[in-house]
Amino acid sequence: MTRRPRRNHSPAFKAKVALAAIKGEKTMVELAQEFDLHANQIKQWKDQLLEGASGVFDEGRKEDSGPAVDVNRLHAKIGELTLENDFLAGALGKAGLLSGKR
Repeated sequence: MTRRPRRNHSPAFKAKVALAAIKGEKTMVELAQEFDLHANQIKQWKDQLLEGASGVFDEGRKEDSGPAVDVNRLHAKIGELTLENDFLAGALGKAGLLSGKR
């Protein structure tokens, strides 16, 4: 028995199959034959659709959240740069290269 190569299905196809399973007009076996899939795969897609359905009515809250920012890392970088600036200002001031007037 030869193995069939792995297939990648589009999100639109997965939604179509999952919606057909939710409608319940055909049995899982009939859907599996119609879409040339295993019944377990159809059940997984159906469950995923049902779990994610509440996200449709989430009013775009995910879109409003910006990228995750590591505030501690940013504060550490600000402190590091402040120390560098203070050190360089002191070193240039001692060398007479930094004057208060421009």
